[in-house]
Amino acid sequence: MKTQTAILITTSLLLAPLARAQDVEASSGQKTLASTIDVYAFPKEGQSAEQQSKDEASCYDWAVSNTGNDPFDLAKRAEAQLQGAAAAQQEVAQAGKGAGAKGALLGAAGGALIGEIASDDAGTGAAIGAGVGLIAARRARRRAQHQASQQIETQTAATQAATSADIEGFKKAFSVCLEAKNYLVKF
Repeated sequence: MKTQTAILITTSLLLAPLARAQDVEASSGQKTLASTIDVYAFPKEGQSAEQQSKDEASCYDWAVSNTGNDPFDLAKRAEAQLQGAAAAQQEVAQAGKGAGAKGALLGAAGGALIGEIASDDAGTGAAIGAGVGLIAARRARRRAQHQASQQIETQTAATQAATSADIEGFKKAFSVCLEAKNYLVKF
């Protein structure tokens, strides 16, 4: 009987802060600052929701000043960079339109000249030259588009990696501050 009572008391003492934390979030209907940035803080010393909010705000400011990064600004920049990359990809897709016609025209001129010199048949040379010019111009356009797309993707990936590293650094600083204020923190 004593063992069951001790277990019941211990369990209720351990679960009480968790219940309070859940009640605070459920009653307010709002996420905490920490959970908004995917950092989860649990009060070890039974801190009130108001105290936790003050501690999170204080640690947020401290982390911003020490890392030089604000995760909300980083998220906005990352979104803008993705939109810019999408726009650049569209520009690459549109670039070189008409290259086939230009290549065909140049090929026809060169083919006509060669055909006239080689066999006194400028028409056949022009037709062959137009076909070759068209194919060569389209291949060159596709190659250039592929290279430009690869460059955009590489730059986007590098930027995203740097942004992720900045956010990770902020979360570490934010977590260290909250842990110093007696919170259990996971991200």
